[in-house]
Amino acid sequence: MTTSTRGTAHGTRGLPAVLVLEDGRSFRGRAYGAVGETFGEAVFSTGMTGYQETLTDPSYHRQVVVMTAPHIGNTGVNDEDPESQRIWVSGYVVRDPARIPSNWRSVRSLDDELVAQGVVGISGVDTRALTRHLRERGAMRVGIFSGEALPDAGTMLAKVRQAPEMEGADLSTQVATKESYVVPAIGPDGAAVPIGTAKFTVAAVDLGIKGMTPHRMAERGIEVHVLPATATVEDVYAVNPDGVFFSNGPGDPATADHPVSVMQGVLERKTPLFGICFGNQILGRALGFGTFKLKYGHRGINQPVQDRTTGKVEVTAHNHGFAVDAPLDKVSDTPFGRAEVSHVCLNDNVVEGLHLLDQPAFSVQYHPEAAAGPHDAAYLFDRFVSLMEGQRA
Repeated sequence: MTTSTRGTAHGTRGLPAVLVLEDGRSFRGRAYGAVGETFGEAVFSTGMTGYQETLTDPSYHRQVVVMTAPHIGNTGVNDEDPESQRIWVSGYVVRDPARIPSNWRSVRSLDDELVAQGVVGISGVDTRALTRHLRERGAMRVGIFSGEALPDAGTMLAKVRQAPEMEGADLSTQVATKESYVVPAIGPDGAAVPIGTAKFTVAAVDLGIKGMTPHRMAERGIEVHVLPATATVEDVYAVNPDGVFFSNGPGDPATADHPVSVMQGVLERKTPLFGICFGNQILGRALGFGTFKLKYGHRGINQPVQDRTTGKVEVTAHNHGFAVDAPLDKVSDTPFGRAEVSHVCLNDNVVEGLHLLDQPAFSVQYHPEAAAGPHDAAYLFDRFVSLMEGQRA
């Protein structure tokens, strides 16, 4: 829900802006990016780098992102790092934006990019105070208003409270591809492998997929057929897959009945299955577990997670506001065999992964493609390959 006026970043920076939370607290600052008004769920990201990947991550659809790092924009924007074809955040909140980008890969400034894509933002905000408020009160609806003449406080608060909430939001079809496409496998020489000749074929259900994810699979000799969120079980098996992947994405997993049904169809056939983020929540629901909304979620590239199958601790990239409600202390019986929690967040004991003991299926709540971020979890793509090799053998 954004209305904006495009212009130039230079011409909008001095205009007044105000951020209004649904509990009535407000923060004043200056316009950053497009001028106008926008609404969404206020969340904070703790990443020190990677703002371009954050902005273009479809999982941030309908969210206003508060950056906890104080200085944003110093590396500008390039055309190689976006995770999708557009910026998905509803709004952007920074403390101290860079006046001039300084990086050899930069082709334009961040605020110019925000203006060009109509993304309303605000700068000069005490983001430490805002982040503490969200940690104490929880993620909530928010509005950003900027321009020469702002509405009165009561009008702004009323507009924020009229905005839709994230609970109950079904958003994956809004960000997913409308048409199927293929990401070819990458050979040892770095060239694309001809379609149909790769070592493995994976059907990837796009619920808000990031561009780096199929690339990580392609690096491992996998030909990836990316399918719309509306794909059926028949669509999945029409590509004759060796494995099936369910991607990250926005919204409330409690609304995702169609992807859950498709995943159950895959589990019935015992095809190797891998899910990340939203895909982890879909697997949880497919196995009969519930999901719930976290108070303020996990967003950033520095979250500690333990792989309980190895005991190793990984520094991981996260972006989720919902989690799976599964028991940490026992193996659970499900319609598809025994399941257990494979990964757990060391900050708050939130479920960060699931795997089945009686068939080749697993998932994690975080982002092993890690763009931008740590690569501690890259082994998960190798684990997926091992499952497909085992099934073929």
